[in-house]
Amino acid sequence: MGVEGNHNPVKLLLTYDPIPEHREAYFRYVLGEFVPAMEQLGLTMCDAWYTAYGSYPLRLTGFIAQDLDTLEHILSSVTFKNLEARLQELVVNYARRVVPRSSRFQF
Repeated sequence: MGVEGNHNPVKLLLTYDPIPEHREAYFRYVLGEFVPAMEQLGLTMCDAWYTAYGSYPLRLTGFIAQDLDTLEHILSSVTFKNLEARLQELVVNYARRVVPRSSRFQF
């Protein structure tokens, strides 16, 4: 994963394009369920970007975990898998990456 050590903060980056026909459902889900549930799992939302120009995913969302072990535990949980599956019903071009936490913009 390119993450050095398991005891440093890491960032989970999610990139995707919301499906235009599901715009309202997407916003209701992300703001009303997904983000609060991710925070209950122990992740802190740190980024929410919208691409206005260029051929990049329209959305980039970042969450911080205290360390890689914690994040791996969260990613393997049934709760996260259900949250992710529901998100994927509302978006296309979904991808996730884990990177070391940095104060700079990360993609």
